[in-house]
Amino acid sequence: MIDAGSTGSRIHVYRFNYCSGRLPSLENEDFIQIKPGLSSYDSDADAAAQSLDSLLDKALKIVPPELQRCTPVAVKATAGLRLLGQEKSDRILKKIEDRLLTKYPFKLMPTNGVAVMDGADEGVFAWITVNYLLRRIGQAKKQPTAAIMDLGGGSTQIVFEPSTGVSMPDGEHKYVLPFGSHNYTLYQHSYLGYGLMEGRKKIIKASLHSTNPENPCLPSGHEEKVKVDSGDVVVRGSGSHSFSQCSQFVSESIFSKSTCTYDSCSFDGVYQPLLTSSFAQNDIYAFSYFYDRAEPLSMPADFKIKQFSSEAEKVCSGSTDVDEVRKEPRWCLDMVFIHSLLTLGYDLPAERDIKIAKKIDGVETGWCLGATIHMLDTMTKSSSGVCRD
Repeated sequence: MIDAGSTGSRIHVYRFNYCSGRLPSLENEDFIQIKPGLSSYDSDADAAAQSLDSLLDKALKIVPPELQRCTPVAVKATAGLRLLGQEKSDRILKKIEDRLLTKYPFKLMPTNGVAVMDGADEGVFAWITVNYLLRRIGQAKKQPTAAIMDLGGGSTQIVFEPSTGVSMPDGEHKYVLPFGSHNYTLYQHSYLGYGLMEGRKKIIKASLHSTNPENPCLPSGHEEKVKVDSGDVVVRGSGSHSFSQCSQFVSESIFSKSTCTYDSCSFDGVYQPLLTSSFAQNDIYAFSYFYDRAEPLSMPADFKIKQFSSEAEKVCSGSTDVDEVRKEPRWCLDMVFIHSLLTLGYDLPAERDIKIAKKIDGVETGWCLGATIHMLDTMTKSSSGVCRD
């Protein structure tokens, strides 16, 4: 499974054991990544397709030669290509498909084998990954499931199974997932443009209303160039660089509540059941950039949101001695964006526990394993085994 993300491409080569039950048991994962992402090639579709060769060449060394022709492969692009536009992304995907069919022996999946993945699927597949690794799904008896929050560069996803008795109105947010011997009615939403890198852009661009653009989330002396129709505009750090002032700026410019036609909404007027009532007890797992910003600060794997607030205040005041933080002038902005997403966007209280994880049982979190497991579960149900002609 190739994850063609907004900042890089990654290949996951999985080995499964089918002898332990109807659902496959994961035995091993090999993971390789490269940068930059496909979207950085813009109009050069040939170069974009060729950039994946180093990943696929590694896969050839991992998969036994006698199994290569029947080992399924899929390429799923995420927010980076969604933001690039359909014409350019279609051209890149077609070149990748042609290269897979002519250069490599793997079995390209006939349906959506190379495609831009729908944001809803990205979140749901990540949910499958986490709950599969936690052994909350695929069991004979239905288990309480964990919620997931995935923060990429271009988009962010939230997926959870609301408590029994919570009635969700029909809509794109409602996702009925048959998995194993159970059905799961999930709430999901993918916010395109609210990944960390796109969030940075929104916060910096929000300063452009002033004739002398200044941003309270950037340190004094730091400058950012913003492209506008008339050319580049320089946004300067205002010097205050405080958590409270940055938070106020972000809340007013990015996460202000829009008109909502439902009883319960997240930001941008999007329906979401209240997490405080519909998902009050079960675990919430956050990964990708959630993890990448918390882990260097030595935050525990299980923390309360108020602990994240305290660390964000230290970062913004410059009182942390972590080299990685000191070298990145936008770390305060990142911390405030994440904190605002959790508290203003999702209405999570300060006492709510969050678990961060890059891996569970030694396996990468994220949507890739979930997409693979879902593919294998579908193939099993249709009696089309992986290594059958």
